[in-house]
Amino acid sequence: MSDEASATPETVPQRPMLRVVHGDATPEEIAAIVAVLAAAGDAPSPAPRRVPEWAAHHRQVRRALPHGPGGWRSSALPR
Repeated sequence: MSDEASATPETVPQRPMLRVVHGDATPEEIAAIVAVLAAAGDAPSPAPRRVPEWAAHHRQVRRALPHGPGGWRSSALPR
């Protein structure tokens, strides 16, 4: 049996997430890049948008206005 076939998932070597292609990067520079990329990846989700008051659901389902003489006056009175 080969070592790879008997290896558990925790011990299987994985491909590196970051590779220096050109130049000599110090461990501190690589750590700084990793920190910036990790912080950028955890962007908070945007806050839910507030529905404007004029678009509120209760304004769309209001009761019908009263008809007849004095209807405009009784429309402002509570039922």
